Amino acid sequence: MREFKGRVVVPGTVKAPALVSKEGFNTLASFQKSLMFKDKEGTCSDQNNKYIYKKKMAGKALCLPQTIGSTTGGMVLYCASALGIVPSCLLFSKPIDSLAAAGAILSDIWTESNLPTIDNLGDEFLEYVQDNMTIEVLDNGIVRVGDTDENI
Repeated sequence: MREFKGRVVVPGTVKAPALVSKEGFNTLASFQKSLMFKDKEGTCSDQNNKYIYKKKMAGKALCLPQTIGSTTGGMVLYCASALGIVPSCLLFSKPIDSLAAAGAILSDIWTESNLPTIDNLGDEFLEYVQDNMTIEVLDNGIVRVGDTDENI
């Protein structure tokens, strides 16, 4: 198990399997089909993201460097959260952008979903974590990463 320390954007605790994108996450492209067709599993529809395309995002610890794309990103996160199809948490290796931060914060305030969000986890975090590793997020910005069969 490894621990990484980041900055808390939205507090919360969660334990979930990792879903890892090594490239920028286009929020609109990733959630567009799920929002349009009410896909409760939040299947990633961004065909340009070879890491997570066609993978289920809901209930996963989404590990990413940063968000990219449309200025609607914050509203897309909020809408996905209102429908209950967001990842269990957002874990950024780089600083979060203002649009993603706004979406995560509004989701936490205005919906029943809790979307713990941590940024500044560092490049080493994104190099280490792999799909389906167990992720545990603590309120203080500590993110624990264990093997797929390891109990944290």
